[in-house]
Amino acid sequence: MSKSFDPSCRRCPRLAAFLDSVQLIHLDYFCKPVPAFGDPKAKLLIVGLAPGMHGANRTGRPFTGDHAGILLYATLFKFGLATAPTSTAADDGLKLMGARITNSVKCLPPANKPLPPEIKTCNEYLRAELAASHTVRAILALGSIAHEAVLRACDLPSKPYRFAHGAEHRLQSGRVLIDSYHCSRYNTQTRRLTTPMFEAVIARAQAIADAIVR
Repeated sequence: MSKSFDPSCRRCPRLAAFLDSVQLIHLDYFCKPVPAFGDPKAKLLIVGLAPGMHGANRTGRPFTGDHAGILLYATLFKFGLATAPTSTAADDGLKLMGARITNSVKCLPPANKPLPPEIKTCNEYLRAELAASHTVRAILALGSIAHEAVLRACDLPSKPYRFAHGAEHRLQSGRVLIDSYHCSRYNTQTRRLTTPMFEAVIARAQAIADAIVR
């Protein structure tokens, strides 16, 4: 049975130990599993990889306080999905409208690289999120790990659903999975992902979310 989000989860020994070590250095950091953020009745669910060291792991909100969130929140604001273009802290008053953000892995991993067993363990929480999100019509996966995590949570094989930026996959549930390169510093600075590219995929995901009716 899938498990609902556990804010005190320590099921992955490596991740739990790493969070403890970070907490000793940064006493004011969140350093716990980071919950999803956004509209509880969202039509669009955005799935990232994992909390960043000085972003979500510090603030307790996905994509908040680090470089990866700059493009994401600015784009969500541009398309009317956020009340502000910048997310700085969990209590900054920003709200999402019609969208929610979560991560494939809820805890900060060393070097931003969760191990396969950790991704698998945490997938139970993503599975529960998807099962409880009755209004979600479109799922935007930021990166290939998020893409694979969504497929696993939906009990779907990887082969028929290849990851590619801008790819769209209709799932058995009737939902649509849309892929995007992750909005990481590396991808944006190397221009693997440009602002127009990301805006286009967000616009498409929003259109799909608003158009699908069960």
